[in-house]
Amino acid sequence: MALDRSAGRLARCIRCTRHERTLPIRTFTTTAPSRLETQETQASSEPPPPPAGATTDAPKPRLRDPNTVSTRAAEQQLIQHQRITPVGSRRRRAAIASTSNIPFSELPYQCFQEARAVLQADRKQKLEHIRVQRERIERFKAKDVAPQDEAHKEKKVADMRRRLEEQKILADINDPVVKRKFEDGEGDLNKPIYRLLADRQWRSYRRTLLLQRITQMNVVPDVLPAIDPVVSTALSFAGKRVQHGDFVDSRMSELAPSLQIQPYDKGKRLYTVVVVNPDVPNVQKDAFDYRCHFLASNIEISPTDTRVRLGLLGEEGQVILPWLPAYGQKGAPYQRMSMFVLEQAKSEGGGEFQTIDVAAVKAGGKYTQRHGFNLRSFVDKHLLKPVGVDLFRTKWDEGTAGVMQRAGIVGWDVEFKRKRVEPLPYKRMDSVRYR
Repeated sequence: MALDRSAGRLARCIRCTRHERTLPIRTFTTTAPSRLETQETQASSEPPPPPAGATTDAPKPRLRDPNTVSTRAAEQQLIQHQRITPVGSRRRRAAIASTSNIPFSELPYQCFQEARAVLQADRKQKLEHIRVQRERIERFKAKDVAPQDEAHKEKKVADMRRRLEEQKILADINDPVVKRKFEDGEGDLNKPIYRLLADRQWRSYRRTLLLQRITQMNVVPDVLPAIDPVVSTALSFAGKRVQHGDFVDSRMSELAPSLQIQPYDKGKRLYTVVVVNPDVPNVQKDAFDYRCHFLASNIEISPTDTRVRLGLLGEEGQVILPWLPAYGQKGAPYQRMSMFVLEQAKSEGGGEFQTIDVAAVKAGGKYTQRHGFNLRSFVDKHLLKPVGVDLFRTKWDEGTAGVMQRAGIVGWDVEFKRKRVEPLPYKRMDSVRYR
């Protein structure tokens, strides 16, 4: 009786519904699983033909909006497939994508609108100061002065105009619309505020990087004693951008590059561009010489007209020495190709920039010799001011021999080898000391 009672409890425990679970039970089998049979069948059978009317073309990538992409993957797709750069910052694009299409100046934020009202009132005051300053300049220019005071009058007018430009900058420096246009790349460099913002952006990193490269590679003082860059430069060969100090293939540098010179001052200026190689081996002197690869003057540049194609400059009034391909002979160390932007001097009155007589320079013959070119002497003679610099490097590669042959340069079959230095007698292993 006790046994039946205990067996009943055990049976109730086994049949307890609280622990029941609907789990599948895997049993032992001697055949392959169904999924393996399916895979073997698909592998052995040929794929069915596509239905009639179906196309086998790959799906086209999704078109992205440069104003609303906010993820890294979407930005990469936009750049790779559409060749478009995203507009503005990622945070701003995410905000635009998550809100309705409201103009930036009409965003429905009370704090933003009140702050913008304060900035607008301050801007009205600055505009009134600008109007008064312009009237002062006109009245002062209308005054008659003695001939000996003309220089003082011109200096006074220049100072008043400089203060006028400063007031224009102060009127727009705090405007959020101006900053948004600059971040989106829509700024007009004819206006002083956008030139100031562009100059600050360049000096924040790129100018520091440029100075680090030319100092580390000893371009200064090997070529020029000192330089204070005030214009930014960007070098490209066949449309490919070259960073400061990068190695450039000899076949790519066979043709003249394009140079972008970006000044941050108002008005047009005349510049001279020169490319000098200070690492030309001189076997007789056991040293290095200079070689000029390009020299051109009277290049007009403005804040909005910055691109210079060195191969398309005028032969009569600009180019003194045409482009010579950058090359380095076999066995020689890499060679630095330094590019300098030199600002030409102004006339005595301080108005127009002086042009260099290219025909006279060619007739002189001193600065038309590529080997032994002295850039310091050229700068001192023509009163030039170094304002920009760039740099790339070249060395022997598989295409250098062909480039030198096509350009008519001798020495393509010459190889430099290091001279073996004989050890001192007491360091020789076969000397009397070691016998």
